[in-house]
Amino acid sequence: MSVAFQDTQRILTRDELFDTEARASAWLARTPDASVRYGLLADNGISWALVDRALHRSSFVNVPLPRHFSETQLAHVVEDAALDRIITDDPDKLNRLPGEWQRIDDDILGLQCWARSVVSQQRRSISPAASKITYTSGSTGNPKGVCLSRASMDSVVNSLVGVLQPLAVSRHLSLLPLSTLLDNLVSVEVAPALGATVLLPSLSETGIGYGGIDIQRMLACIDRYSPESLLLVPELLRVLVASVAKGWRAPANLKFIAVGGASVSAELLTAAHAVGLPAYEGYGLSECASVVALNSPAAALKGSVGRVLPHARIRIDAAGEIHVRGATMSGYLGNDEQTQTEVATGDLGFIDADGFLHVRGRRKNLLITSLGRNVSPEWVERELLASDSISQAVVFGEAKPFLSCLIYPTSPTVSAADLDAAIDAANRRLPDYAQVRRWALLPQPLRLVDGTVTANGRTRRDVVFSRYQNLIEDLYVDAIAS
Repeated sequence: MSVAFQDTQRILTRDELFDTEARASAWLARTPDASVRYGLLADNGISWALVDRALHRSSFVNVPLPRHFSETQLAHVVEDAALDRIITDDPDKLNRLPGEWQRIDDDILGLQCWARSVVSQQRRSISPAASKITYTSGSTGNPKGVCLSRASMDSVVNSLVGVLQPLAVSRHLSLLPLSTLLDNLVSVEVAPALGATVLLPSLSETGIGYGGIDIQRMLACIDRYSPESLLLVPELLRVLVASVAKGWRAPANLKFIAVGGASVSAELLTAAHAVGLPAYEGYGLSECASVVALNSPAAALKGSVGRVLPHARIRIDAAGEIHVRGATMSGYLGNDEQTQTEVATGDLGFIDADGFLHVRGRRKNLLITSLGRNVSPEWVERELLASDSISQAVVFGEAKPFLSCLIYPTSPTVSAADLDAAIDAANRRLPDYAQVRRWALLPQPLRLVDGTVTANGRTRRDVVFSRYQNLIEDLYVDAIAS
């Protein structure tokens, strides 16, 4: 019998899926007020996926609550979205959230539903079209709510189904938190539409957390479930490539690994393919309901983020910034006036003659050296991260005579000489004005828990600069003195 979902505890066949979703929809239909706003706070698993699917098909607003958010961030989201109810597997967390919570149901597909007795009267406005509010970690640390319509999300899902259908994937493994919009859409909507069995182990079984990775647990999880497709952020792909070099073998049936969330170096993709990991880079952002472009086995170009998906339209303005039409947001929560048919992404790029989109970095991150040369730090960092000695790199050089960087190695055994060699190799691929002249070691890795990276793995440059400003400035003082 065909299996729709499988998690750490159970399986759900396609026949059972139809009946279970009907029960969930019937339960939601008993909600007394159409304006009720639901939060979903639970571990990865069948219950999370089914509740999310039911809410997606309902008239209620759904706010996935990332388990990795701090108590302060969760409290901000609860108040910001004025949540009335939370469906959860961790009711103890509600005791530390704003308001008084009362349990109203013990079995919403294996989860509990709790209602808040008093909700702020200052309810921030939500676009009538909004079906889901996905929270992204902004540069200030207070997450920002992106309102998405069902139509926008469905258009992305339909595009991905069309592009991925020829792969005939039968088993998809979800490793990332389902509260992440990209994994939410791919694992909960796209993979089932492709007829694949969706494998949803708990996050403890995957070994992946935003505070760190249990590599052996992650590898054991992949071995156990033997997937044909995966969705990864670049750092996880780097871990798999390194693991193969140490003797781990990827499942022989693995057909497709989508990589996104942050920039991916062409060298990392080449290394992945060389060891049998079929990795393909994509591009998207929450304000555009996730994926905008994707490489695939049928159409791939290393160094690009793929061809633009059918639902999206791209415009490059005079400054080189990428603008997207198609599945755009219904505004930020409380700022419906920002709703527009086109999103300025803040990313610099171009489309080549074959229709592949290339992203060259963030417009706001563009460095202008004291010699007047414009440099995208992401470009230089991609070259640095091509080395198997460098795990993290952050490039600086605004108003300075040359570029410098902070580096964290891939292991404690990597020496200063190894890092010098890695930087020399990257510099040989870069023009002189974009080469790194000085570097220093980061005292500790950049992590979500200390606010130096976002949930997608993107570096928060302002936070890193503020925290390590003296270390960075010393690189230039030492250089001048010498």
